[in-house]
Amino acid sequence: MTREPEPGTGRIPFGRLLRAETRKLFDTRSSMIMTGTLAVLAIALVAGRAVVLTGPPKLFTLAGSAAIALGILLPVLAVLTVTAEWSHRTALTTFALEPRRARVLVAKCLPALGASVVACLLALVAAVPATAVAAAVRDVDASWHVAPQTVLGWIAVMLLMTAQGLAMGLLLLNAPAAIVICLAGTALWSFVAQLGGAGETLAAWLDLNATTSPLMGGAWTWEAAARLATSVLAWIVIPGGLGVLRVVRKDLS
Repeated sequence: MTREPEPGTGRIPFGRLLRAETRKLFDTRSSMIMTGTLAVLAIALVAGRAVVLTGPPKLFTLAGSAAIALGILLPVLAVLTVTAEWSHRTALTTFALEPRRARVLVAKCLPALGASVVACLLALVAAVPATAVAAAVRDVDASWHVAPQTVLGWIAVMLLMTAQGLAMGLLLLNAPAAIVICLAGTALWSFVAQLGGAGETLAAWLDLNATTSPLMGGAWTWEAAARLATSVLAWIVIPGGLGVLRVVRKDLS
């Protein structure tokens, strides 16, 4: 007679974990509201920019206007993704079904990062008809040229912002605190930069919003790469690593 495996000892395929965590990204109330708001705001910002534009419309200029919503809401979505298990008290069930917590965390992070790429592509797609309509209404020629490195740099910036949300969420396991840190960073570093030479230097090396700007602007130097690496280490790698250790070792109750 074949003995059935004990609960929790069977190997769950990673693809199944990934599908489950992707569904969680969209089927909870908070996630549905967040993703819906993200899509609506991105499209609305693109359309609004097309309406108020005075010169000839440019495809990437209109698409880039969605960055306001993406830069704010993608980190929030990432925070909710990794903190939902703890705020809803379902972590015990999740990690009982799959005791290897690191695999669960990877399955949680990948859909959030994928959503940031999809959001950027959605903004680009929404900008196509907006550019065409704006050009037709104004009877001018539209600019359709988009440098591939600019688009890739823009997507990379959004991925880093999302990764910061994941890192802070894992470190704190508290959604409100992690969201405040992610969203208050720009204002905080703007204040620090006004405190003199030392503050300006700190902001130049640690403000993730400032160090990621060369990815899109094209002014790429070794110093810019060093500043980006420093800020990524400070706000993504170290908090994310500590957060993973915390989740892996945290007692469940």
